[in-house]
Formats: sequence, C-alpha cells, structure tokens
Amino acid sequence: MGQKKDLTGSEKSKIVRYLAEGCSSLKIAKLLKRDHRTIKRFIQNSQQGRKKRVEKPRRKITAHELRKVKRAAAKMPLATSLAIFQSCNITGVPKSTRCAILRDMAKVRKAERRPPLNKTHKLKRQDWAKKYLKTDFSKVLWTDEMRVSLDGPDGWARGWIGKGQRAPVRLRRQQGGGGVLVWAGIIKDELVGPFRVEDGVKLNSQSYCQFLEDTFFKQWYRKKSASFKKNMIFMQDNAPSHASKYSTAWLARKGLKEEKLMTWPPCSPDLNPIENLWSIIKCEIYKEGKQYTSLNSVWEAVVAAARNVDGEQIKTLTESMDGRLLSVLAKKGGYIGR
Repeated sequence: MGQKKDLTGSEKSKIVRYLAEGCSSLKIAKLLKRDHRTIKRFIQNSQQGRKKRVEKPRRKITAHELRKVKRAAAKMPLATSLAIFQSCNITGVPKSTRCAILRDMAKVRKAERRPPLNKTHKLKRQDWAKKYLKTDFSKVLWTDEMRVSLDGPDGWARGWIGKGQRAPVRLRRQQGGGGVLVWAGIIKDELVGPFRVEDGVKLNSQSYCQFLEDTFFKQWYRKKSASFKKNMIFMQDNAPSHASKYSTAWLARKGLKEEKLMTWPPCSPDLNPIENLWSIIKCEIYKEGKQYTSLNSVWEAVVAAARNVDGEQIKTLTESMDGRLLSVLAKKGGYIGR
C-alpha cells in the first residue's frame, strides 16, 4: 500500500482512540487503509512530545517608558503598536511584547462612523437641548428609516468556531443583492410599524408623504383619540425628503405643525432613541452571521424581530431622552454615547 498525503485531523483522532483500545499500529493501518509507516511515524512523533520552547530574553520597559507609551496611545488613536513605540523612541521591542504592553492600557477598536460636528452644529444641538429640556417625552413619536440588506453590515459574520469544526460558508453576491427600506416609530412604550417602503421607490418629498399617508396615518394615527393627537409631537430627522417645504406643508395640513412638529438639530443620530431600536433589530436578524436569499425573507425577519421587542425595552429608550439632553449640554453640543 503506497503512502498517501498527511493524516487528517479526523484520522489522528481515530489513531489515538484505537491506541487507547489496545490496537496495534498494524491493525490501525488496516482499519484506516493507510500505509503502516505513516501510522508508526505519527505514533513515534506523538510519544516524543513537543520540544520545549526556549524563551528569548525580552526587552525590559522602564516605568518612565510605560508612561510615555500610555500618553502616545491616547494621542494617536488607531495607530499601530510600532508607530506608538517609535513615537516614544523605544526600539528593539518585538511585536508580541508591544501588544502585551498595550493590552493593559488600551484595546483594539474600529473607528466610529458618525457625521462631523462643527461649531455651528454643536451650538444648534445645545439650543435644541435647552428648548426641549422640560418636554414630556412620553408624548413624542420618534421616527426614522432603516435599510436592511441580505447579508448585513460588513464584519458581522465573525464569531467563535470550535476546534475541529469548519467555518460555515457564506454566500458571495456579485451585486450585493439589494435591500429593504423600513420605517418605524416609537412613542412611550409602543412601537409604530414597522412599515416597508415599496421596492424600487426612492423617497423624495412626494413619495415620502404618500408613504406616510398609506401607512402611518391610515393604519395607526387615525385610530388614536382626539386628546392623543392634540398632545402628540412628531419627530423626524433632517433628511431632504423630510425637511423639504413640500413635506413640511403637507404635514401642516395633517395638523403636525409648529410645536407639534419637533425641530431637529443637524448631524444628531445619537439623540434619536429609535437608532437603538434599529441596533436591537439588526443584532437579532443577523445573529450568528445569518444571510437571506430574498428581500421578502429579510423583511419577514425584521417583522419577527420587531415583535420580540417588548414595551419595557421601548420605554427604556424613550425615557432616556432627559439624560441625553443633559449629556449634550454637559458636552457643550458634542456627541454623546448611545
């Protein structure tokens, strides 16, 4: 019997099991239909054990140098370990040592994606916080759109794989497969929607207003009492289809005008609690690296995930607004953690 390629992990496991059962190397070779010399070589190498690793002396870092590294890491976010140590004029430190040192004072993270804030934006965010500081946020309907794709955001398909297991295969689409645009709102402890924007429809002022008429107004708003409508405040961000003169006039004819239509500061997704709802839904529909084969299937997943969000979760989000406003004022209009 000729020698074949190297033993697989499965074959090595079987050899160990057969040896424990008292089988000879010759019998194991016959059971696995492998060359006897291959089996004997594996058994001999296993019995010899691994050679002890010789630890090389590491470059010692003084306390003064550690302080310099810590200051450099704070000043150079997202820099490599080499760049940080070079900026401190510390040379001769291997990468493993550099990373071990940095691990005690920092951690690897991706840059956060958010709109840039200039001085004008910060001032408008502060003015907005002051204006609504005494608002009863249980009367505010927070709205927004979210686009969901078939594959989810890049990098979401990562996770632990057990030893001996193969990573699952992910579909790779040349054109991405498209996505579904979803609109929803939250008020107090209630979820409004979600509603699906018709595939292929680009939301301009006219289509946005028509969409609200067919979904929000006909399916939810008209069922509410007159006292509820009188006190409700409608929030939307400054997307062109939302803030246009056409949309503003159309909403005014629906009774959503002046104090009933919340003004919104620019570049402020961190102030809208529904953004946290989108995060909850996305984590659910894309958990374990899940992919979808059709737009209808990903929409059904969104609906199912939205149904699983209970009133207490929504209430936690809407009740967080007082704290968000105080944080904006404390940070002088800067971004807050969501």
